[in-house]
Formats: sequence, C-alpha cells, structure tokens
Amino acid sequence: MNIKNLFKIVVVSGLLAGTSTSCSDWLEVDLEDSILENKLFETNEGYTSVLNGVYAKMNEQYGSTLSMGTIDAMAKLYDIGSNHNQYPYYNFDFDGANFKSMSGNVWTNLYSLIANLNTLLDFCDAPESTLKEHYYPYIKGEALALRAMLHFDLLRLYGPIYSEKTANTVCIPYQETSSKDIQPLLSAQAVLEKVIRDLNAASELLKDDRIRTEGVLNSEPENPNEEVDFRYRQFRLNYYAVQGLLARAYLWKGDKATAYQYAKSIITENEANEIFKWTSKASIQGTNPDLIFSTEVMFGLYNLSRLNSYDNYFNPNASYTNALTFAGETMAEGDMTSKTNWFYDDINDLRLSEMWSVETIEEVDNYGATTMHTALCFKKYDDVYVSSTRRYMIPLLRMSEIYLIAAECATDMNEAIGYVNAIRANRNCVNIELTGNETQESIQTYIDNEFARETIGEGQLYFYYKRLAKTSVLSGSSGDYEYADWYGAEVDMNLQNYVWPLPPVEEDKRAN
Repeated sequence: MNIKNLFKIVVVSGLLAGTSTSCSDWLEVDLEDSILENKLFETNEGYTSVLNGVYAKMNEQYGSTLSMGTIDAMAKLYDIGSNHNQYPYYNFDFDGANFKSMSGNVWTNLYSLIANLNTLLDFCDAPESTLKEHYYPYIKGEALALRAMLHFDLLRLYGPIYSEKTANTVCIPYQETSSKDIQPLLSAQAVLEKVIRDLNAASELLKDDRIRTEGVLNSEPENPNEEVDFRYRQFRLNYYAVQGLLARAYLWKGDKATAYQYAKSIITENEANEIFKWTSKASIQGTNPDLIFSTEVMFGLYNLSRLNSYDNYFNPNASYTNALTFAGETMAEGDMTSKTNWFYDDINDLRLSEMWSVETIEEVDNYGATTMHTALCFKKYDDVYVSSTRRYMIPLLRMSEIYLIAAECATDMNEAIGYVNAIRANRNCVNIELTGNETQESIQTYIDNEFARETIGEGQLYFYYKRLAKTSVLSGSSGDYEYADWYGAEVDMNLQNYVWPLPPVEEDKRAN
C-alpha cells in the first residue's frame, strides 16, 4: 500500500517510544510530507507515530477555530463589533471569503486526518501486520474513536438540526476507506449510525484500558523499562472519553434514554474509582491556578502553542479588534451593563471570580490614532508556570458535561437537580437555588446556563444551541442593537445559522 503526501506529523516523544523522556519533550519528525510506506508499519513505534501525528495535527483546528475561537464567537459569547476580526463568523457571513476559507480549512484538515486514520486501520488488520497483541486494542480503538469523533463534529457543523424530519437530509460523506475516490454524501442518520458503530467498536477494544484501574497516568513510569505508549490517558481517546462521546452522540440523536445510560454509567464508575476528581478550590485559587479544571478533563489535546492562542484571543495586550471579551467595564455585583452579571448568577462562582478580570485594551485605527478600552478579559487559558501537563491542555470533553447530560436525560427531577447542584457546589456557588419543587422547564434552564459556564472557551456551546434549535440566545455585543446598549438582551438566531454550507473546495470537487 502506497500512501503519499498526507502530512508532516509532530509527536510527543514521551508517548512515542519506551524511553524515560517527559511528555513535554516534543520531537518533530519530518516525514517529507508523506506517511512512510509499509516500512513505517514494521514496528509498534510506527503505528504509534501515525496515531500521535493525528492527535498533534488536531491542534490546528481544535486549538483555535473549533475550541476557543471562531466556534465560540458563533455562539454569540463575546462582544464583537463590525470591525472585529471575528465579525464575519459572529454575523454568519457564510457567503463571505473569510468564512469560505475558514470552512474549507476545517473540512480539508479533518478529512485529511480521517484519511490517515483509515490508512492506520488498514494496516492494523492487514494479514502481514506486525502490531503486537497488547498494542492492538489501544491503537485500533483510539483510531476508530478518533474517526468517529471527527465525523461527528463534521456532522454537527454541516449537518441539519437533527430530528425525525431531518434525519434523511443528505449532508457529508463518511470516509471509512483509504481510497482517494470521492465518497457519496450520506444522510444525517446514516452518518450518526456509523459514528455510533465506530464508537461502540472502540469501546469494546478499550474495555481493558488501564485508565479504569490505574487512573490517568499523567507521569513518567517509575520502571524505566515500562512502555509509555499507554500512559497520559487524558490526552488519548480513552475508554471513558469514548463512553462520553457515545452519550453526546445519542443525545444528538434524541435518544435520551440511551444517553442517560452512558452518562450514568460513567458517573457511577468515576465516583467509585475517582479517575476524574473535582478540581479543588485551592488548586483553582492558588499560585499558577488550574483554571481549566484539569483533573476533570476526560479528553484533551496537548498543545504547546496554547499560549499563542491565548495571546491572539484573550490577552489584554491583544488588539481590541482581535480580543474576545465580555461586554461591560466592571465586574461589580449588580452592574447590569456587564455580561458577567448575566452570564453568572453567583458572585462566589470560581468560574467568575478567578477566570475574569477588568483590563485596559488598546485599539489603533487605520490612521494610527490610539483609543483605550476598558474590557472584561477571559483568563482561562492564561499561561501557568508549572511542569505538569495541564500547562498545555485544551479540554475537549469533561466530566461536568457528563453530569449535565445525565441531568437533562434523567426522568427523576430530584436526580437531575442533584447532578446540577454537584457542579455548582464544586464551583463554590453558595446560592444553589434548585430544589425539589422545580419543573422540567426550570431545570432545563439551569442546565442551559451551567453548560455555557462550563464549556466557555471549549467550543461546545454552539453545538448545544444547535441541538436544542435555540431561536434566541444571550447576546454578546451591543452591535446587535441599532439604538440601544447591551443590557443582557437576547438576540434572535436564525436556525439556518446552525448549518454550515459545504465549502467550495468540496462542492468544486463534486462538480467535476
């Protein structure tokens, strides 16, 4: 099998080979823009390098566009005016050059990663495969899970708002072969079924994942002879993360009963084994604070360029036309011109007190004139000077989402309230308002609010709104209103804003 011209990969050397190197010691491997041919798959290290390359290349989209940047701007989170770099996305300018270019990059890069995964999967099951028996379930399981996750996110972007009426809407291809032939566009239902199929297969392969008995293993082994390929499980699509993706996928399908089963199972096992512990208040408020709540992350990427993303999007030294900020100039309790007082309902909430600050940002216009703006700046991804892996972590799935899935899907309202209150208590919310006298509607409102607070900067809120077909959301910008300032107003969301058109790069290919 000859597979050429796919990509240059970057791998974590500590995850690549059985050495005593640190996870933070990265090795750039120049493959001359190609995945090596059969020779690459002569060793376990070759298989692992290809898999690691996919994880590393995911940072190009999930380290910005699909996490802390564009996709959150499209959820109307931030104060974005017409001169802001993110305005074409905030304003859903699907026909504009900026959006078409961004969408084309997302589409091309994700399907390139899928092509690499399919090549890896072909070699895993080839008759001449040299992959050792104990490597097989990890390599194949993670590869299948990654293929499913990437297709699922493509479906969530380019597919319809999922329902019985839209299930047969043709949207994207499901690429499950290394062939370069153009694959047919499938219905949303067909794509989702394949996503679930791959996740179930991955779950079965990873059922003996050592994370279930030994934890996340985010450190070097004491035994220098131990293979490190199966450590650092938070940075791999481990067993629990696959189960979480299944819960997410079934909820997208509208099958709340099955989504609940997966979420409940994860919560029960996690409570018993304490794999993903609630991040302590001391860790969140201490020196080099853990503002991503890293101990709760089920799956995240290891991104050495995370600080660059922070500088581009959130650093107070960033240009005012680049910075993603909240509307308002103070965080004073009761100031209803500040979005923090609409976004959060408890002044003690650690997600408020520790993640936001009042800063002054400089704007330079086209004539060189300087204007200073007071703005509310987000600190979740600010650099921390620690040797632990969390310094470079970008969360993609966390335990609190699992609690919120369980809350939304539970038939017992007291049980649902318990899940929401568990999150709020661990965020230091003194005001825990949910009681046993709530309605399903009021509980859903709390779930909506907690989901936004938990996942800000992680790219999930836009998908959440899409799944629920939200026609109005909390606005981010005074620019949404012609004659009024922003005072916690909601902005209408056209349902078509949730469906990305196929990028020209794909349409052109299919037209030829």
